[in-house]
Amino acid sequence: MRSLEETAIRALFTITDLTREFDVTTRTLRFYEQEGLIDPVRRGRTRLYRPSDRTRLRLILRGRRLGFSLSEIREIVDMYDAPPGERGQLLHLIARIEEKRANLMEKRNDIDLTLAELDDVEAGCRDRLSAMGKDRG
Repeated sequence: MRSLEETAIRALFTITDLTREFDVTTRTLRFYEQEGLIDPVRRGRTRLYRPSDRTRLRLILRGRRLGFSLSEIREIVDMYDAPPGERGQLLHLIARIEEKRANLMEKRNDIDLTLAELDDVEAGCRDRLSAMGKDRG
């Protein structure tokens, strides 16, 4: 029969487990630990991650892919453990997504305007070069 401690350890993940699963470096995991976003258990020099740390890491990486800052990610992830819990977290996340989407749409519009202006300037330059070539003839 396995001891309770052996069973508990089997429910933990090593740093290697998580780096392989999420394709991140050990430095990345240590950074998130330093930032207080994950909190592994220490067994001597070995870091062991609970399922909750694994879930938090998944959420952190998703937040980074979506363009959220670490402080925004911390706010969203920390809400999961505090009242109003998951419902509040989800409502807050929806609000943040709407803000992020609006910001990206504004940036897209700015980029489209800049590209159109570049097209106009380039066309003007090409027209002038063409006219200069005809003036020499």
